[in-house]
Amino acid sequence: MTKRQQLPVALTIAGSDSGGGAGIQADLKTFAAMGVHGASAIACLTAQNPKRVVAVEPCSPKMLRQQVEAVFAELRPAATKTGMLFSAENVAVVARFFRPSPSTRRRPQLVVDPVFIATSGARLLEPRAMRVLTEKLLPVATLVTPNLAEAAVLASRRIASVDAMREAVRMIRDRFGCAVLLKGGHLPPATRRNSRDRRAGRQAVDIFYDGKTELLLSAPFVEGIRTHGTGCVYSAAICAALAQENPLPKAVAIGKNVITTAIVQSYRVGKHFALGNS
Repeated sequence: MTKRQQLPVALTIAGSDSGGGAGIQADLKTFAAMGVHGASAIACLTAQNPKRVVAVEPCSPKMLRQQVEAVFAELRPAATKTGMLFSAENVAVVARFFRPSPSTRRRPQLVVDPVFIATSGARLLEPRAMRVLTEKLLPVATLVTPNLAEAAVLASRRIASVDAMREAVRMIRDRFGCAVLLKGGHLPPATRRNSRDRRAGRQAVDIFYDGKTELLLSAPFVEGIRTHGTGCVYSAAICAALAQENPLPKAVAIGKNVITTAIVQSYRVGKHFALGNS
């Protein structure tokens, strides 16, 4: 009899991207590429393409909860990530589900990609949901992965250099108690050159901090390619690495390698670029 491979399960709770480049679609492709079984709970539908988000419609809180419960009942995830949750009610559903309780089994590690400002500038989280995100969801997270714009909101400060990123991750860690991965890919090249780290002028630099360990994660900046979904793929790769029982700092480093490769291997689709998944 053939012995079947046992795969760990990773769960994504996020929005559906009709263009296929971000959200649930990108997460599941990343999970598959990394050798984990991907489960999903759709928090909202979007009408979008690589250029813009046309419309957003949230899933009902009841249906979101039932999706997550159904997955946990038979395919218990080894790690979970959240992406676009959009509504205050759906952020609250996820926060309540992952809140520690004596009556529930220990929840898997939770990676929160806060997803409230798109690369295009579109708002992807209802204004009233921000308070629920910061007061309820981030305190139960293992890791939060903001981009520069999102981190500026979470840290209540402008972030315009790698040195400012180092300060911001400490502020976010102190405020919310979870580890932080601050993605600095959108720092202007001139700003990166002004950092104390001389490599930053020619690198895409991210900072990880968990209260003890700080990692400066850098990779050559890929010029001339504009994609969306990088934050989704990055956080999904970290989630998959956690599902494979890697410690958090190593999982973050694996995620950095995955997203760097995905950008390098981007392909053309229509008039746009899409991230590679090899």
